[in-house]
Amino acid sequence: MNVLVVGQGGREHALLWKLKQSPLVSEVYCAPGNAGTAKDGINVDIADSDVPALVKFAKENEIGLTVVGPEAPLCAGLTDALEKAGLKVFGPSKAAAQLEGSKIFCKKLMRKAAVPTADFWTFTNAEQAEQFLNEREDGPIVVKADGLAAGKGAIVCKNRAEAMDAVRRMLVFREFGDAGRNVLIEECLIGQEASILAIIDGNTIIPLETSQDHKRAHDGDEGPNTGGMGAYSPAPLVTPELMDEILHRVLIPTVHTLSADGIRFRGILYAGIMITEDGPEVLEYNVRFGDPEAQPILMRLKTDLAEVLLAAAEGRLDQIEPLDWDERPTVCVVMASEGYPDSYEKGKPISGLDAAGELENVKVFHAGTRLNGSHVVNNGGRVLGVTAIGDDFFDAKKRAYEAVELIKWPGGWNRTDISDKVSLSLP
Repeated sequence: MNVLVVGQGGREHALLWKLKQSPLVSEVYCAPGNAGTAKDGINVDIADSDVPALVKFAKENEIGLTVVGPEAPLCAGLTDALEKAGLKVFGPSKAAAQLEGSKIFCKKLMRKAAVPTADFWTFTNAEQAEQFLNEREDGPIVVKADGLAAGKGAIVCKNRAEAMDAVRRMLVFREFGDAGRNVLIEECLIGQEASILAIIDGNTIIPLETSQDHKRAHDGDEGPNTGGMGAYSPAPLVTPELMDEILHRVLIPTVHTLSADGIRFRGILYAGIMITEDGPEVLEYNVRFGDPEAQPILMRLKTDLAEVLLAAAEGRLDQIEPLDWDERPTVCVVMASEGYPDSYEKGKPISGLDAAGELENVKVFHAGTRLNGSHVVNNGGRVLGVTAIGDDFFDAKKRAYEAVELIKWPGGWNRTDISDKVSLSLP
């Protein structure tokens, strides 16, 4: 069958790369794609926001399965439009995608489902939010834009002054546009984070292997939040017992509560979990594969991804054999443009990609890249996800950074401590 992957980031390159390995798949298209997906598949010049054009392409090219990568087209109803046209798609409906599209919707649903999460308060008026903050004891707190903000809408504030500034950025200066029209203020949870992803067909839940993301821009978890500067899999802090607790206290109640509200969840449910002294608590939900978590997770997956995602789209996950995983760990290092997560320049030529790609047990996933003639240039903030598999975490990290050292472009940079947290989780 022909498969269409929607999106243009590192997650979409990883999905295309893994789907291409399936004997069920003849061609994998990516809309709009990047320089990496152009090499491993076939790029289609259609924006991921152009729902009518994507549906038209899928019909005309006999697409047997569409896999939607980013959250924005899911929240815009791409799945609904494809299904209405009689096409198979992996990704939640517009109603289900509200779990990511509205943090307030998400928190209210978690409260209804009795899912452990931080206390929260919502505001549409800056003065009321500031009054609330003034009445609280000064200390760490989190301010979030309600809507989609490209992974940058959650601001972890060390004190009241920083929280006030975050509120004004959203509600007064409209820095986040409509995404910040409504603001959520949360208690700040303390602990280590883990990313828990599960494939769901509305009834059956199949958890994937665990991972851990690195959101802060700089080493030691310093600097501003980003879309993710690297990830590794598995996350040793998530023991089998803890995973079972997350399944029964988080994933199952969420899916059942959505179902009771008339919303069938079919796609990826991604729970950002904080492992606190009181146990696991949900920071937020995403409704798609994580980026950069998809890269290290999919590198470890041995099962045919196309077979699993097609079964989920058709509502028959209960017929799938248990997923088969490579026991070896993986490490993904994100290489970014100078200035990210703020403003940055595009169009700078990247060297060393071929040499890095020839290293054993390494895959360079493209994110913010494009072709300029025969040259690959940077075209986004997060540019590459250099991913390696090794005999242990030390080996995987060593291989990933050996590849990173070969890749150069003016201003390109990366964190140097991806996966170092593993030592904190091991006995």
